[in-house]
Amino acid sequence: MSRSAAGAAVALALAGTALAGEARIAIIIDDMGQHPGLGQRALALPGRVSYAFLPTGAHTAELAKRAHRRGRDVLLHQPMQPVSRSGAVAGGIGLDSTRREIRRRLGQNLAAVPHAVGVNNHQGSLITRHPGHMSWFMEGLSERRNLFFIDSRTTPRTVAKRMAQEAGVAAAERDVFLDHDREPAAIAAQFERLVRIARRDGQAVAIAHPHPETLRVLDRRLAGLARRDVRLVGISALVQRNAEEVKPSWHVSSSH
Repeated sequence: MSRSAAGAAVALALAGTALAGEARIAIIIDDMGQHPGLGQRALALPGRVSYAFLPTGAHTAELAKRAHRRGRDVLLHQPMQPVSRSGAVAGGIGLDSTRREIRRRLGQNLAAVPHAVGVNNHQGSLITRHPGHMSWFMEGLSERRNLFFIDSRTTPRTVAKRMAQEAGVAAAERDVFLDHDREPAAIAAQFERLVRIARRDGQAVAIAHPHPETLRVLDRRLAGLARRDVRLVGISALVQRNAEEVKPSWHVSSSH
């Protein structure tokens, strides 16, 4: 099956996992592919957790395939240049990347992450605020049908989601970072914030990492979700609903 067909199949399958009007959350575990032990533990979390894999991770291909076999959404965790670092990042794109280089790197990185149905940004607090570079990136993403983009929102000045939508790419954005503070009590508090946002807005997206503390908290919290009338779904289910509700009125031209 082609990557685009697989992406469409996963999105359609997961879209039916929640009832209309139900509070839904999606949780993406970032930075996957670097540590096999923690990666395996992350894949053992209960429910439809989603996973974003670094293209340069030594264990990315193996773990991404396992995630796919478990019916979980797999994303490319695309490295992008942050404010705190100058020049190129490993496997990433930066302000010195040309339009051609950005599209070539995107293709290489997608090939390194088997079964990817979407992309989110790793770091990127500098480049995600630049409309030109983000337009080039989204143009490359739009050529690969049925792939979506999740803006990790590493800066409040990001334009990534807007540029995705203008390029006709289905998109959503992170609402909560679960483990910016790795203390278990802080992670639990952020999880409760995620649930509150979902109940208020109907859905919410969280990003976390395969830290031991995070995995322990998620093991406990996810096991009790059903009793709280909150549904954990794959990120593709939320993105598909967003795409159905918000149709882009125009596409970025590829002629400039």
